[in-house]
Amino acid sequence: MKLTLVGSRHFGVTTLNMLREHAVEIARVVVHDGEDRLAAAARAVGIEVAVQADPKLVTASEIAPGTDLIVTAHSHARVSKEALAAARLGGIGYHPSLLPRHRGIAAVEWTINEGDPIAGGTIYHLADRMDAGAIAAQDWVFVKKGETARELWERALAPLGLRLLGEVIDYAKAFKTLPAKPQDEQFATKAPSLPGSKH
Repeated sequence: MKLTLVGSRHFGVTTLNMLREHAVEIARVVVHDGEDRLAAAARAVGIEVAVQADPKLVTASEIAPGTDLIVTAHSHARVSKEALAAARLGGIGYHPSLLPRHRGIAAVEWTINEGDPIAGGTIYHLADRMDAGAIAAQDWVFVKKGETARELWERALAPLGLRLLGEVIDYAKAFKTLPAKPQDEQFATKAPSLPGSKH
């Protein structure tokens, strides 16, 4: 199975490493900044790197030819409809909340701010609306009392994301399709950027 990985930063690198252990071909890595650590990690193992022309949008021409699945990891760019159509199975991403709760850029911060006792992670299908695509996999974790958003992310949500992504990739390899369960819109909440959040 051939993947194009769109991402950045530490989570992009750990996702790249996880994917390399799952016996898939990573045809190309797409980044918004050619100096990003994900770009450096990809070049170090001989994977082609493409830098987005528009940091907020991934276009069809930036997806590797013959891609089966687009995977995003810490990417804040929208993957265009044309780009998704260029991949046989479309695209998936990881969102660190129990979607449809906390859709948006600051999901972990909102989990803490709202005092949620439980947090979670969702592998979802990339769609036109941000974080609104069908759910491919989902799991939950408890939030520790007094934990910060960063601590929750590093302790529980980043490892959960890697595990769920790996499971969905293995499913796609075995069945040539992706699980898909629509989100229930009545439970959707927004998690817009908060002052002082580092994104």
